[in-house]
Amino acid sequence: MGQLTAVRPEQAEHVDEFDAFVRARKPALLRAAYLLTGDQHLAEDLVQTALARTHGSWNRLNDSGNAEAYTRKVMYHLQVSWWRRRRVAEVLPGELPDRQRSRLAEDSGQITLRITLRAALLRLTAKQRAVLVLRFFEDRSEVEAADALGVSVGTVKSQTSKALARLREIAPELEGLMIGGSTK
Repeated sequence: MGQLTAVRPEQAEHVDEFDAFVRARKPALLRAAYLLTGDQHLAEDLVQTALARTHGSWNRLNDSGNAEAYTRKVMYHLQVSWWRRRRVAEVLPGELPDRQRSRLAEDSGQITLRITLRAALLRLTAKQRAVLVLRFFEDRSEVEAADALGVSVGTVKSQTSKALARLREIAPELEGLMIGGSTK
């Protein structure tokens, strides 16, 4: 069994602050991670690992107000690292689980659109998916996306172009949604 360690009074405040940060930002971090990975379990792993690293630097990050930016950058770097390590072909499931189909509050058109978008994103490479998430979901500039991924701006531009072209090819019904209705 592991040993419990006592938290000193000055550390208790930092523990509370980190806990509040996790509670407030975890849903948004999970959404971004899900878009990056295309898998709920991998997204949870990605966020958990990024938060563990954030916790290790919490004093410095919290004081500077950069905790979320740091956590997101760690997520993007981890995802790049993971996609470089594993070159496993992704397989789309034949059907989505019932829990994903049971969103009664949304109309069927929105559900169909989400399923189409999810399936299309899963058919992109991990790098293309990451670039699209950063550029259009996170609303990052090309420079910010390049910095977050540790690649050149040219790579971001080329991957964005390739990803959008691939989306047009595999899901033409999404055409009106891409980049504010325009794909240029």
